[in-house]
Amino acid sequence: MLTRLHNIVQDVVASGKFAEQLQIIVVEVNKALGTEVCSVYLMNPMRSGYIMAANQGLNQDVVGQISLGLDEGLVGLVGRRAEPINLEDATKHPRYYYMPGLGEEAFNAFLGVPIIHHREVLGVLVVQQRAKRRFDESEEAFLVTLSVQLASVVSHAQATGGISALSGSDYPAQDVMFKGVPGSPGISQGVAVVIQPVASLDGVVDREVDDVTAELQILDKAVESVRADISRISEQFSGSLPREELALFDAYLHMLDDEAIPGDIRDRIRRGQWAQGALKQVIREHVRRFEQMEDSYLRERGADVKDLGLRVLSYLQDIRTKKIHFPENTILVAEDVTPGMLASIPAERLKGVVSIKGSGNSHVAILAQALGVPAVMGALDVPIFEIENQSLIIDGYYGEVFVNPSPGLSNQYNDLIDEEKEFTQELDLLKNLRCVTRDGWRVRLWVNIGLSGDISRSLDRGAEGIGLFRTEIPFMSKDRFPTEEEQRVIYRHHMEAFEPRTVTMRTLDVGGDKPLAYFPITEENPFLGWRGIRVTLDHPEIFLVQVRAMIKANVGLECLLRIMLPMISSVTEVDEAQRLIDQAYDEVLEEGLQVKRPSVGVMIEVPSAVYQSRLLARKVDFLAVGSNDLTQYMLAVDRNNPRVAELYSESHPAVLKAMREVARSAHAEGKFIGCCGEVAGTPAGAILLMAMGYQVLSMNATNLPRVKWVLRNVKRRDARRMLARVLKMETTAEIKAYMQGELIAAGLGRVVPSHHK
Repeated sequence: MLTRLHNIVQDVVASGKFAEQLQIIVVEVNKALGTEVCSVYLMNPMRSGYIMAANQGLNQDVVGQISLGLDEGLVGLVGRRAEPINLEDATKHPRYYYMPGLGEEAFNAFLGVPIIHHREVLGVLVVQQRAKRRFDESEEAFLVTLSVQLASVVSHAQATGGISALSGSDYPAQDVMFKGVPGSPGISQGVAVVIQPVASLDGVVDREVDDVTAELQILDKAVESVRADISRISEQFSGSLPREELALFDAYLHMLDDEAIPGDIRDRIRRGQWAQGALKQVIREHVRRFEQMEDSYLRERGADVKDLGLRVLSYLQDIRTKKIHFPENTILVAEDVTPGMLASIPAERLKGVVSIKGSGNSHVAILAQALGVPAVMGALDVPIFEIENQSLIIDGYYGEVFVNPSPGLSNQYNDLIDEEKEFTQELDLLKNLRCVTRDGWRVRLWVNIGLSGDISRSLDRGAEGIGLFRTEIPFMSKDRFPTEEEQRVIYRHHMEAFEPRTVTMRTLDVGGDKPLAYFPITEENPFLGWRGIRVTLDHPEIFLVQVRAMIKANVGLECLLRIMLPMISSVTEVDEAQRLIDQAYDEVLEEGLQVKRPSVGVMIEVPSAVYQSRLLARKVDFLAVGSNDLTQYMLAVDRNNPRVAELYSESHPAVLKAMREVARSAHAEGKFIGCCGEVAGTPAGAILLMAMGYQVLSMNATNLPRVKWVLRNVKRRDARRMLARVLKMETTAEIKAYMQGELIAAGLGRVVPSHHK
């Protein structure tokens, strides 16, 4: 049965037209279950009922003609209940509905299962039989499993008008929304331009050759052509991207060095494999290594390697890339967007990016942010090859993609885009003003930073300091641990740029989703394993070098250096880290350098730290809540997984109560308290954190002006009233609705996108 199920799904996916896919389903299900009738009913475009989309065993002339109301007949009952209904004699059921001309009156046994995609009923799959009997459990399980497998196919047809075409409806599929994860903030409307690699590694066969020299020459010529292409792309971006982002293209060129990927390919050729086969083998091995890594950042490098391989293969096969027309409002759509694809589009025409794969940590997302282009990553269900040239709206704030927007929705978003531009110009006037509430409560707005290019963006938006410097980024850009001096230079660059502002540096936070290529960590459950402070305490030689580099970078500067310890789960870890920091500081002084002692704090990211937060506060100078990981661990939700994205919410009642508890602990011990998670960069989150008494909010630089505007236009007294109400609420939805209502009522609705009001 499992093999039959697999074959049906494979046949459906391989078929191009939706009507053909449905016919395959009804025919093959009849064969698999030995039934006499199989039918598919799908929700109509107006969502007012179901249409007969396909059948095998009944009157074929009624396909696309017969429709049922949402609560009509047994099909309507299956859809309403969203569960299977299995009847021995359907004609005796009170919801049985006779439809003349269909020919089902001769059939008694009935089994209907809903087709559900992301909690939404899209249709009903039905089998029937003349004999009166209940279908057994295995048959019901088979049909349920098949409906789950086929739900995405129906969803794609819903988005691209396939269902409308079945019924000859005049209503095209409009405003169909697909969910991904935010990659780069902003909103854009445009036309989908789908780019796919012109060469396919899957089509390359292994072949032995006699003329090894000729194959080596062919490879060399192809590699040099690709190197020339990448150099041209780098030159094209040189005027619009910071040095840190441009380093990506240098990394591409390094991968094409003789001792790197081409060297491995040449080894295969010398063993007798032809150039294309050798390329395929080497690229697949490299990609497989990257894809097995837990770190989302490093997994993305597998896409880079594959992109390079396909470029070389294109030259090996002498394939000419087809000329793609890029309209003025191009939204790039691809299975796996690469930097090379971004570079192929004139910068003034690129208005947005949608990638089926990838996350907010990918290089493409970082490049999109640097270019100021909205991006949605991990949009798993977008029917990529069926939306070519269709109108799209992408919302990089919420990770949403709308296909074929209606005039109403399009006008709504156009108004929103215009409001955004006008509002942004007004926010620029706040750059040099302090963040103080209307009743005098001071809040410091700092930034989370990782790349050199973030410095100018942060200062341009009025950042008052660095609340989180992700020191793992420089580690990830190398093929070995950076030396103490290399680290000192990087840290000094950031400190000088922010002088005399406070700079908070997190010690190396690797493991979990951030392992290093040259320091692999393989675990069954990496998020609960060897990561953060656990790694560096086990390797004091790494920790001491980094802390010394931080302290030395602060020599002669007024800015306050704060060292922050990640993934703390016990007091013992703090004691051990403090001892090592003391040792590093003493060693710096012994070298004859005069420098202030750094402040030391801990990140509250796991539940155990929440409940020991007062003890931790006694041992350090400050506490900082890392709300992203805290939310992930408290709710047991992978925040990079779009499948469970709706479950991840920093507005969850449990998360807010935990953050309030940490603030109370810090206040009780007279210690500084801040938050450096995404919640700090949202207007509603900033208000609630301010009400809890958080003195520092650290966020993405893009969000800083909005948060400042909101906090400067509220009173802390009103914020505390909101907080008191929120802490009594039971659900995330209730909290979000209440806070949005409060923002609008206070005249602050400009920070609430109109489509979410």
